[in-house]
Amino acid sequence: MATIDLIVLGILKKSPMSAYDIQKLVEYRNISKWVKISTPSIYKKVIQLESKGFVKSDIVKEGKMPEKAVYSLTDAGAKEFERLMQEISDMPIHIFLDFNAVIVNLDSLPPEKQKACITDIQENVKTLKSYLEENLRLKENVPDIPETGMAVLRQQLILAEAIETWVASLELDS
Repeated sequence: MATIDLIVLGILKKSPMSAYDIQKLVEYRNISKWVKISTPSIYKKVIQLESKGFVKSDIVKEGKMPEKAVYSLTDAGAKEFERLMQEISDMPIHIFLDFNAVIVNLDSLPPEKQKACITDIQENVKTLKSYLEENLRLKENVPDIPETGMAVLRQQLILAEAIETWVASLELDS
């Protein structure tokens, strides 16, 4: 998947690191909340990118720690990163929301169950919005948080607010 390639190549463009460190950075930045990327996919991806010549690995040993592969971008990887940036930014934007599968099937439920599903979605959106607001508050004055990361958080908050407004506007018969 090109998105995972772009995430991994982008991280390695900034600094060489192990697959474990990439995975920890993805967790720390909560990237997996906004992009479908899993821990196993990161490990598979660095191996795949290495086989394509986009990254290279150096085996390093630090102190008594076991050896580990540290990956860095090759010239071909830097070109692939730029190509993917252009390709993905050129594509139409699709917003996939898993709960839309519930929405399109609501009319197959009795009204009380429809209302229960909508209430669940409302609560989940409220939880997400609260998490995003808190995350933005905590990170807004931290100098080492990239502005691009803050932009994604703000984008997600706007989307959560829009979903919250939309769900509130639904009128289901009781």
